[in-house]
Amino acid sequence: MKVFITGSSGLIGSELVTYFDRRAARVIGVDNNMRADFFGAEGDTTWNLERLRQSTTRFSHHPLDVRNRDGLADLFKREGPFDLIVHCAAQPSHDLAARRPFDDFDVNATGTLNVLETTRQHSPEAVVVFMSTNKVYGDAPNELPLKELERRWEYARPEDYRGVAETMRIDRSKHSIFGASKVAADVVTQEYGRYFGLKTHCLRGGCLTGPNHSGVELHGFLSYLVKTQLSGKTYRIYGYKGKQVRDNIHSFDVARAIEEIYANPRCGEVYNMGGGRENSCSILEAFDRVEELTGKKMHYEYLDQPRAGDHVCYISDLARFQQHYPKWSVTKSLEDVFRDMIAAWNVRLHG
Repeated sequence: MKVFITGSSGLIGSELVTYFDRRAARVIGVDNNMRADFFGAEGDTTWNLERLRQSTTRFSHHPLDVRNRDGLADLFKREGPFDLIVHCAAQPSHDLAARRPFDDFDVNATGTLNVLETTRQHSPEAVVVFMSTNKVYGDAPNELPLKELERRWEYARPEDYRGVAETMRIDRSKHSIFGASKVAADVVTQEYGRYFGLKTHCLRGGCLTGPNHSGVELHGFLSYLVKTQLSGKTYRIYGYKGKQVRDNIHSFDVARAIEEIYANPRCGEVYNMGGGRENSCSILEAFDRVEELTGKKMHYEYLDQPRAGDHVCYISDLARFQQHYPKWSVTKSLEDVFRDMIAAWNVRLHG
């Protein structure tokens, strides 16, 4: 088995490198550390690449930009064909996309098209997984009736208890520029399955998280929150009273889901992928939990202006994925997620 991963120094990409390094004959990763260009020194993933180099045996790294079509084709000719292709590389921030719309669209939409077409030309039998996002739904999930609780927003109707399903519409809503570029990538990935017959799958991530995230204010909610709390800095809340809810999935469980897809691939499929109901929490609840685990109180300021297109309450309904892949379930609890991140940030902040 030969695995190709884009964005291999990022959160999900690096988890996949570690996971498949123990299972595959070879793992080829591409990452040009664009996160440092997007987010500055705090977003730099060099430390994670060095960690992978020291801890893996079958992994090789290539500093390639997914916008480079010729470079991708050369690499596929040289290293392919591949059995599993996971496309993680992305510009992930709403706010940054508004400031750099061409970079956002070139990386997210055109970069995805480059990976798909190169796959069609040089690895047409590969199983393809694209890391999409719940932002493809825009702010349509905000139309679900909510009730306000003391520390979080909650769905008001019993039928919404499990969260947002893949039947939620993706148009006629506000996405942000980032969400729009990911919609383009999501739809073209589906088309390469339905039109060309490639074994493509979109995973619409909720809050993807884990210990190897280079969390920054503009992206990586839970990682940035833990880092801020441990370092005694001030966290900034944007609107919704700090009660906005996210479902958090550990990167390890994402890797397990992709292994299940590889074992039983489909064609042009779309799945929501998050921590689900059990792993959901609000910002205020996350403050409380990290404080219980570390003894450190969170310092924060509140801006009464939510980010454009942001969700008030988002929980991934995982029923469709679990129907197609009944062996898979979330194995890392929210408690596990917090403990792993606190341990990792303590090492990275304090040595």
